[in-house]
Amino acid sequence: MRTQVGIIGAGPAGLMLSHLLYLHGIDSVVLERKSKDAIENTIRAGVLEQGTVDLLSATGLGERMKREGIIHDGIELQFHNKRHRININELTNGKRIMLYAQHEVIRDLVKARMEASGNLFFSVSDVELHNVTSNSPSITYTHKGEKNELICDFIAGCDGYHGPSRQAIPEDVRVEMEHEYPFGWLGIMTETPLAHPELIYTNHERGFALLSTRTPELQRHYIQVDPNDDIKNWSDDRIWTELHLRTETVDGWRLVDGPIIQKNIVAMRSFICETMRYGQLFLAGDAAHIVPPTGAKGLNLAIGDIQVLARGLKELYNEGKGDILAHYSDICLRRVWKALRFSNWMTMMLHRNKNHSPFEYGIQIAELDYVVSSKAGSTSLAENYAGLPIEWLNESQIIVH
Repeated sequence: MRTQVGIIGAGPAGLMLSHLLYLHGIDSVVLERKSKDAIENTIRAGVLEQGTVDLLSATGLGERMKREGIIHDGIELQFHNKRHRININELTNGKRIMLYAQHEVIRDLVKARMEASGNLFFSVSDVELHNVTSNSPSITYTHKGEKNELICDFIAGCDGYHGPSRQAIPEDVRVEMEHEYPFGWLGIMTETPLAHPELIYTNHERGFALLSTRTPELQRHYIQVDPNDDIKNWSDDRIWTELHLRTETVDGWRLVDGPIIQKNIVAMRSFICETMRYGQLFLAGDAAHIVPPTGAKGLNLAIGDIQVLARGLKELYNEGKGDILAHYSDICLRRVWKALRFSNWMTMMLHRNKNHSPFEYGIQIAELDYVVSSKAGSTSLAENYAGLPIEWLNESQIIVH
């Protein structure tokens, strides 16, 4: 089989790329190791930046999102048991965020691609990339027990950190950096009423907490724990006790608890592979970068990569211009590094590091106090949280790390 763009991975990045290419009249094939049911029903968070919302709407994918998603004009920061609202809409001249889970975005994308008779192959295995520096790279894979070869002009590696795409770049060529945080998140899904109209990020002496939502009846909350802790050590009563202690306020507000239907612990880290292009292979999303969830950037960064890649491929195929593809890594990395910075800043400002001295803790609280009391500080947080624009670079603007 032959196609113009072979896409490995049917997450938001791979599916959105296939959708955009279809709109541009460019053929693609998507290969996914999981089943359709698995990718559509694995519950994942989803805070969508204004730019992501606009893209979904502009490309015909926004109907259900607008109907079921929850629009937030701001977020709340809490410390010393007091809350302070960051009005994102006001501070960014009208930008908002949308709470719409990642698996719902995937469902909308799969539906759109299948309705357009797109080539999506689920439950594939033995995926290998070949000749990625040639003009005719290929992907071999097994589907329904048969070995297949997909010959492409380009390959888009949208298959996450553990996928084969990044590994197809020689180790001595890949420029990679990683940072592990001494924090873990214990997340719960609970059948309770909406805790608050907007997300609440809490800095507390006992550790960070986040109150979020999925639907009016289903909430998603998090508390900071040791990343090496065992979820078996956390009974439902212990989790609720910590959430109450960390989120109660001086005016007597108290979280409503209820049945916990899901709980898990995840470690937090930052990762970047600056080699986002190698030959005819382009990396996007988690295959190239991972951020801690504190800044709500993961899905949005992936969509940003895809917009750059789709525009570059459109200009090459339809206009014969290769400038964007030539600078794909440079364009993406400028935004990715800013997201890494913001996510790191939010993480370090909100989490309690038990190794910090009283002086260091005082600096942390002063940082929060500055952010909520200064319009400049609040605006910086708001514009980063709502999403920075893609900067289409010329050579004189390229930053070399």
